Amino acid sequence: MSDGYIRLIPTDLEWQPTPDAAAAAAAYVARLFSGPADDVEEVDYEFYDRVTLIDAGENTTRIRCSRCDGESDVGWLYDLAEENDEGFERLDVAVPCCGAVVLLDTLRYDWPMGFARFEVSAMNPTREKYELDAAELADVAALLGHPVTQILAHY
Repeated sequence: MSDGYIRLIPTDLEWQPTPDAAAAAAAYVARLFSGPADDVEEVDYEFYDRVTLIDAGENTTRIRCSRCDGESDVGWLYDLAEENDEGFERLDVAVPCCGAVVLLDTLRYDWPMGFARFEVSAMNPTREKYELDAAELADVAALLGHPVTQILAHY
């Protein structure tokens, strides 16, 4: 069985909210999926000690280099994330396509991914419009005190 997630992360990869703001944002997201035909299995938030890859799971199939526009295998990134399972101290890496040193957050992913020290996630949300719209993202940002972006993940 597979799982889908909406993962909300700050636009600044180092930024973290207060615990109260994190709890308020998670509660708001849970309410978005509490209608008669809407549901969500779990809504939670997590703080990370270091910048962490917030991936899109099986949704991402290609990575393009920001330097040479060459393609790198997604497995390369997941191996790198596994090697840095406690998070990344630095995001600059030599890419396999051309050997250039680039920042991981400047690579172009065919499905949005990000890097952050905080996330709110909703597991297996259901409603007619799966992802959050601009107004809902703005509401989450207001609760957290910082703009957010969403990553739609499938595992």
